[in-house]
Amino acid sequence: MLQSLHVHNFALIEDAEVEFSDGFNIFTGETGAGKSILIDAFSIVLGGRASSDFVRSGTDAFWVQAVFSSSDTRISELLCEQGIENEDSLFLKRRVTAAGKSQSSINGIQVPLSVLKRFASLLADIHGQHENQMLLHPSAPRIFTDAFGGADGQHTVARYGDAFRRYVAAKEKLHSLEEQGSQRERLMDRLSWEVQEIGDAGIRIGEEAALKEEAKLLQNSGKIMDALNRAYAGLDEENGALTRLAEIREQIGQALRYDPNLQSAYEGIDSAWIAADDACSQIQEYVESRNYDQGRMTEVQERLDLLYRLQRKYGNGEEAVLEYLENAKEQYALLQDLDNRINAAQKELTAITGELGRAADALTALRKKNGKKLCAEVEKHIRDLAMPDGTFSIVFTETKDFTAEGKDQMEFLFSANAGEPPQPLSKVASGGELSRMALALKTVLTGVNSVDTMVFDEIDTGVGGVTAQKMAEKLALISKEGQVLCITHLAQIAAFADRHIRILKETEGGRTSTRLSVLDHDGKIQELVRMTAGEHMTKAAAANAEVLLDAAEAFKKARGIIGGCK
Repeated sequence: MLQSLHVHNFALIEDAEVEFSDGFNIFTGETGAGKSILIDAFSIVLGGRASSDFVRSGTDAFWVQAVFSSSDTRISELLCEQGIENEDSLFLKRRVTAAGKSQSSINGIQVPLSVLKRFASLLADIHGQHENQMLLHPSAPRIFTDAFGGADGQHTVARYGDAFRRYVAAKEKLHSLEEQGSQRERLMDRLSWEVQEIGDAGIRIGEEAALKEEAKLLQNSGKIMDALNRAYAGLDEENGALTRLAEIREQIGQALRYDPNLQSAYEGIDSAWIAADDACSQIQEYVESRNYDQGRMTEVQERLDLLYRLQRKYGNGEEAVLEYLENAKEQYALLQDLDNRINAAQKELTAITGELGRAADALTALRKKNGKKLCAEVEKHIRDLAMPDGTFSIVFTETKDFTAEGKDQMEFLFSANAGEPPQPLSKVASGGELSRMALALKTVLTGVNSVDTMVFDEIDTGVGGVTAQKMAEKLALISKEGQVLCITHLAQIAAFADRHIRILKETEGGRTSTRLSVLDHDGKIQELVRMTAGEHMTKAAAANAEVLLDAAEAFKKARGIIGGCK
């Protein structure tokens, strides 16, 4: 249930906060006072389209906060999913700046707009004149019938939806295979060439790195040999490093005879001479064994060019090229077996089509059954709403192909008068009849509605008199099952309020603002008089308002409707 709504700097509303009761909450006020603005604000905090145009002039942002109480386990599960603490109340808030930036939060935790909408869909349903027009949409009969079907209907719709998704996937799979079949020879030729090209290359992991190292040596072979020859000469030539080290070792050896403390110096020079001699031998061996053939350089470069070319075509790196080779071999094998795979896919599609057909038949049968019950219930209510001879039905036709919603083409048929044949609702219903039809449907669906709070924005458009009285009674009956918020211009409906909120537009200090006030009994009388007699506050008008309130109270007591706090 909606506990309170707080609106700040939204259009004409500078700052307004109002609390709601269970049962029937009514908003009234002069035209232009801001009643629809309040519903717009509520819609925005529920995730509706938000525009910076709503920001009150002279301010930088507006925000709207709605506080709900809910024992719905789906809300608790969603809070847990989002990592939000489950508190006694649920706080939804939306802030929009003059620059158009929007920010949403749940219980003080910032969330994406999509998450806010998920919460809102479980909390409230707003019905306005747009929803009346939705009755004329081709999908309306299916949507209302499926909703009326409850859990059983949802299960049947879900089973069909699952079968339809598998049917679409099977069709796409077969189409893909058949496309491959039409291009099989070309694909097999290409794959065969690719397999041969990569296979003939005989690629080995690590080969590229080894070839690059070898190419580096070959490219610098002249510099290497020149440097080694000079190094060898410096070590082994007459009076070279080896000869000098030998002489130094001899001199230290002679001194060592007289002072044993020179032993370490002697061993160091001796080790240096041995290391230099060993290095000289290694250099000589390297120079004599190496044969830098420039023809080999050509071979290495050609091999690298081949590897680079294959990598450009099939993948970056030897591993990627070899992986491409394995995939190409697999695809080639699959193409060789394509006929068998096409036959298997055709059989699979046939089986799924049969399953889908059975699911569609079951869905159609259930819709016809539920549609008949729905229409019978709606007829009861529209006859109570000043259409005593009204008839309402759904005509079914079968679509040529399966669709995501089944094979049912459904259309509402309606007749408001005796002796008149039913016609498509879109062709014969007036605005007032649409409003009553919408209310009748909402009343019927109250028992299966999944939200606690329902909002009706001027659902009384185009009605009056006895019809208004009957509409008020229907709204009161809905409020018995859940919370109702309603904007109305009709005193007959306003008289049924458990909580009556007046919306008043006033000007102070050169600024216009909208103010909300909860009416007591005397305030209700004054407002009902205004709604029926305008500014003429007479005893007769006041007495008439008392009659309306008493009649509404008597109806509610007779129907066991216990309203919220006054």
